Amino acid sequence: MIILKSQEEIEKMAGACLIVAKTLDRLKDIVKPGTTTREIESFADDYIRSNNAVSAFKGYRGYPASICTSVNNEVIHGIPSQRVLQKGDILGVDLGVYKDGFYGDAAHTFPVGKIHKDAERLLKVTEESLYLGIKNAREGNRISDISYSIQKHAESHGFSVVRAFVGHGIGRNLHEDPQVPNFGLPGRGPRLRSGMTLAIEPMVNDGGHEVVVLDDDWTAVTLDGGLSAHFEHTILVTSDEPRILTKIN
Repeated sequence: MIILKSQEEIEKMAGACLIVAKTLDRLKDIVKPGTTTREIESFADDYIRSNNAVSAFKGYRGYPASICTSVNNEVIHGIPSQRVLQKGDILGVDLGVYKDGFYGDAAHTFPVGKIHKDAERLLKVTEESLYLGIKNAREGNRISDISYSIQKHAESHGFSVVRAFVGHGIGRNLHEDPQVPNFGLPGRGPRLRSGMTLAIEPMVNDGGHEVVVLDDDWTAVTLDGGLSAHFEHTILVTSDEPRILTKIN
């Protein structure tokens, strides 16, 4: 069931989403060579708590950490550890916040120092795909109009979109209906309505779209070992332009 949010609910949700946005913004200064992914998690968790909120991820379905840190060929759900980031790595950080009864969720893939130009292009195209998806999250369109725009842009640059994981509705629950795939034909799925809140999150691979989950039962990696990038925003469908909730205005 798709849940439309009232104006009061949207503003509460916007509060959680703003903390997500500010946390990711602050991570830009600490994602650098020599830092461990666990140090990044600790920083993020402390900042979230300093804003009277809690991580949406820790304990969710047994997940053991406050954020997800996915390095290089790790697509999603990488668990923070003592792994030391190296110059040239790329780091996907996915984080969620719970506050005042509502969730916010976003992700950003950071370069670690100077990265190869091919990795730069992957990050650029993935983020562009996200914003094209958001542009199509308009009242009257259908879910797959978002999906198609993401897939078309990524594949036009020689990349592939992950099919095993998708975006989702969000609100009082971290995951709500509808699912928001990053692939598919246009004009299909539920019609978008004002008051819908969606987490749109393209995961794009430099290689094939296939993934495999490691023995920790969480970390998903590309089957062929290629790099993967992940960008995400929580957005609100309105009668006009979509409103990006996980963005510092």
